[in-house]
Amino acid sequence: MRRRGRLTAMGAGALSLASWPQVAAAQAADLPVSRDTILLVMLAGLTIFAVVMAVLLLARRDRLQAENAELREQIGKLRAEADRAEALVSEPNQRLVAWTAEGEAALVTGSLPAETGAPREDEAFLEFASWLDPQSAERLLRAIAELQTNAAPFIETLRAANGRLIEVRGWVTGGAGALRFRDPSGDRRALAELKAVHAELERQVGILRNLLAAAALPVWVRDRGGSLSWVNRAYAKAVEAEGPEAAVNAALELFDEVGRQAIAATARGEKGYSGRLPAIVTGSRRVYEVAAIVDDGGAAGLAVDVTVAEEAEARLRREIAFNARTLDQLQTAVAIFGPDRRMRSYNAAYRALFDLDTPFLESAPDEGTVLERLRAARKLPEQPDFRAWKTQLLAAYQSPEAQEAQWHLPDGRTLRVIANPHPGGGMTWIYENVTERLHLESRYNALKSMQGETLDHLAEGVAVFASNGRLRLHNPSFAEIWSLERELLGTLPHVSDVVALCREPDSDAEVWRRFTTAVAGVDESRSGVSGRLERGNGRVVDYATVPLPDGQTMVTFVDVTDSANMERALIERNDALEAADRLKNEFIRHVSYELRSPLTNIIGFAQLLTEARVGPLNEKQSEYISYVLTSSNALLAIINDILDLTTVDAGVMELDISEVGVADLVEEVLDELSDRIEDRQIELGVTVAPGAGRIVADRKRLHQVLYNLMVNAIEYSDAGGRVSLSAERRDDVICLKVEDYGAGMPSAFVQSAFERFSSMPRGSSRGGAGLGLAIVKSFVELHGGEVHLDSDEGKGTSVVITLPLRPRIAAAAAE
Repeated sequence: MRRRGRLTAMGAGALSLASWPQVAAAQAADLPVSRDTILLVMLAGLTIFAVVMAVLLLARRDRLQAENAELREQIGKLRAEADRAEALVSEPNQRLVAWTAEGEAALVTGSLPAETGAPREDEAFLEFASWLDPQSAERLLRAIAELQTNAAPFIETLRAANGRLIEVRGWVTGGAGALRFRDPSGDRRALAELKAVHAELERQVGILRNLLAAAALPVWVRDRGGSLSWVNRAYAKAVEAEGPEAAVNAALELFDEVGRQAIAATARGEKGYSGRLPAIVTGSRRVYEVAAIVDDGGAAGLAVDVTVAEEAEARLRREIAFNARTLDQLQTAVAIFGPDRRMRSYNAAYRALFDLDTPFLESAPDEGTVLERLRAARKLPEQPDFRAWKTQLLAAYQSPEAQEAQWHLPDGRTLRVIANPHPGGGMTWIYENVTERLHLESRYNALKSMQGETLDHLAEGVAVFASNGRLRLHNPSFAEIWSLERELLGTLPHVSDVVALCREPDSDAEVWRRFTTAVAGVDESRSGVSGRLERGNGRVVDYATVPLPDGQTMVTFVDVTDSANMERALIERNDALEAADRLKNEFIRHVSYELRSPLTNIIGFAQLLTEARVGPLNEKQSEYISYVLTSSNALLAIINDILDLTTVDAGVMELDISEVGVADLVEEVLDELSDRIEDRQIELGVTVAPGAGRIVADRKRLHQVLYNLMVNAIEYSDAGGRVSLSAERRDDVICLKVEDYGAGMPSAFVQSAFERFSSMPRGSSRGGAGLGLAIVKSFVELHGGEVHLDSDEGKGTSVVITLPLRPRIAAAAAE
C-alpha cells in the first residue's frame, strides 16, 4: 500500500510539473492566467516536494539505525576481545611494557611476584635502576636503546637487586617496541640461573685468562692428550718462542722429561703437584716453584721463579749451620726464639744448663711451654705469682731494648739473664752462670774488708808503699807513731818525704838510708829488712819491711820502749789508745762519709751507663758495669752500717718513734727474707702470741734489728735446717726470740759476738763484716731494751730481745 501511495504522489507531481510550461507559455504569450490557478499549481508542487523529502528521510533513518546496530555489535565484540587479551597478558608472573612510535610508554600491564622485588606502580617499575642490580639495569637500557633505534629484538636474563632472576624479551610490533618481563619458574628458572652462572663464569674466565696472559710467571694449559693448548707470554719468553701461539704450535716444553713425569705422577687430585723443578732459561739454570693440577679435562700449571730465594735459603742454611757450630762452642747458654715465640735454635750450653731433652728442644716448643717445664723441674726462681712473673718476662718481646736480670735458682745457682730482641721479631736469651764469680767476688770483698778493718785496728803502724816509692795505704797507728798529719798522708807522699818528716837531726843516717833503699830501691832480690829507730822523745820503734808480690812494700812499726820506762809507756799507751779510739771513730765516721759521697756518684754514673740513652755498651763493658754496681752496693751497705754505729757512739742517733704492730713487723721481715729461706730450704717456725699487740718504737730500727738476727740465723744454719721466731708480751715488755739449730758458736766467740767487726767463719768461708750483732745491740739498748745470746757449739744459737712497750725516750718525747 505504501509503495502504491508513493507512485500516486509521484504521478500527481509529474502532472503538476508538466502543466508549468503551459502556464509559463501562457504568461509569455500574455495569455490571461488566473490567480487561483497559480496558487493551486504552487501548492501542488510544494505538497509533492514535501512528500518526496519525507520519504527520503524515512529511508535514511532506517539505514542509520541498521548501521548503528551493526557498529554496537562490533564494539561489543572488540571489548570482549580486549578483555580476553588483557586477561591473557595479566598473568601473575609476567608484565608487559609497550611504547608508541614516538618512544613513550603507552601500556604497562600485568604483574610480577613480590619475591622479585619489582614495584607494582607503573612509574616505579619503569625506573629499572631502582629494582635491578646495576649491571642488569645497564644491560637492559642498552638493549632497549638498540631495540628502539635498530629494531633489534633481544632476550636477556637479568638479576633483581635481591638476587632473583627475571627473563626479559623485547621485540618490535606495529612500528613500536614492547617488553615482556617474566618470572621464570621450574625448568625455565633453572635454565635462567644456569645461563646467568654461565655468563658470570665466562666473564671470570675471561678476566683470569687476561690476567694470566699478562702475568710475569709462566702459565700453561694442556688438553686431554697432554699436549699444550694455551700458554701465556711469560711462558713463551721462557722457552724463547716468538709468541704464545708459536710456543703451542712448536710444543716447546719448559721442563725436561723427568720434571714433566714428576708433575704428571702427582698432580692428579685436589692437592695437585707442588714442588721445585729446575729449567734452562736463556742459557742459565733457573729454579721454579711449580703448582700444577691434572683432571679428566686436561691439565694446567704455573711456575714462579725462586732462583734468588733458593740461593738465599742456601746461604741462610749455611749461615745458620755455622752459627749453630759457633754457639755450641760457647760456655754461655743461648736460646733463640722466633716472632711466634717458638724455639728456633739453641746451643749445647743451654741444653746442659737446664738439663733439657734434645727431642723436646728439637720439637720447636713455644717459650711458655719451656718455662712451664723449667718451673716443674725447679730450674726457675721461686715466685709467689708465677703467672704474673711469666707475663712480665715475656713482655720483653714488646721492648725495643735489651733487658737484663739475675735469676737466683732454688739449687743455689745465680744466672745473669739477657733478653735481646730481634729487629725483625723474636728474642735471643743469653744465660750466664755467675754463681762462682759472685762467690769469688763476695769472698774477695769480705777479705778486702777484713784486711782493711784489721789494719785499722792494729796497734802496730802499717804503711804500704808502691813500687814507685809513694804511700798507698796506711793505718791510724802509723800516723800516730810518727805524728804525721792525715791531710799530708792523703796526698800520697813519697817515702823520701815521709822519712824527711820522721827523721830527727841526730838520728842514725845509715838506718834511715837502709830503710829508704828497702822501700824504694831497685834491688832485684827485694829482701826484707828490719831495724830499730830511737826517737828523741824517748820512744823506741822497731820497723820491718815485707816485700809484697805485686812489687809493693809493706812496712810495720812497733813501739818497743824499754822496760825501764814501762810504767810511763803503759800510761802513755793507755792515753794513746784512748786517743786512737777516738781518732778511730772519728776516722771511721769521716772516712765513711767521705767514701759514701764518691760511692754514691760511682753507683749513679754506673747506673747511668746502663741506660740506652747514654750509648750502647758491648757485652764485656756491661759485665764490668754489673760488677761495679754489685760491689758498690755491697760497700755502701757496709758504710751505712758503720755510719749507724758511729752515730750511736756520737750520741746523736734520733729514733723516729711510732706505734708498731709486732705481728706486722714479723710479717714484713719474713717477706723480705723469703728468697733466702727458699734458697737454703730452711724450715721456718713462727709463733706470734695473740696478745703481742703493739709497741712504741722506731719501726725502721726495730725492723733492722729483727732482720739482722734472722739473717744470722739463716746463714749459720745448714741447708734444710730449722729456724724459729717467736714474739710474746710479758707484763710491760715484748720478748722477741730467734733460734737456729746450726753449728752454734764457740764459747770464746760468744763473749765477743756483739763487738764490732767480730765475725765467725761459716764453714769453708769466713763471716761477714761483723757489724750485724753490734747494730742489734746498739739499737736495742737505744730503745732501753736488752739482748741475751746463748749458743752451744754444734747445737745452735738463741738470741732473746727484751723491749719495753714504751721506752723512756718515747715518754720523754711525749712529754
